Amino acid sequence: MKILLISASLLLLSDKSTFGQNADAILGVWLNADKDGKIQIYKSGNEYFGKLIWGKNLYESDGKTPKKDVKNSDATLKGRPLLNMPILEHYVFQKGEWRNGKVYDPKSGKTYDSVMKLKDGKLEIRGYIKVVTFGKTTVWTKAD
Repeated sequence: MKILLISASLLLLSDKSTFGQNADAILGVWLNADKDGKIQIYKSGNEYFGKLIWGKNLYESDGKTPKKDVKNSDATLKGRPLLNMPILEHYVFQKGEWRNGKVYDPKSGKTYDSVMKLKDGKLEIRGYIKVVTFGKTTVWTKAD
């Protein structure tokens, strides 16, 4: 009985859920579904974030001037460069998923509530407004 209690306690203290998923398994560089952007996922404290570190269209036609986040609905953010811009914010690992986060789509300028799951080595990101059921899922592949 003691061994069972110790084992259960260790499981609760580990960075793995009851489903055996490692919370840090999403860390690294991912290619978006269109293969035209790379996002680096990193951890800060107990939360997970992602920033755009490469893209096919991150510079103006001169090849030097970084493109800005002009489609953002928040006027104060329209001047920020797309390069190194936050795409994923404030995800917390719970029950085998990364939950309660926000995903930003720089192509539309919209931010969505989001949940992420790893499935067969691919990252499924479901963005939604209020109800998960009516959201849309995009699939990213590991780049490194």
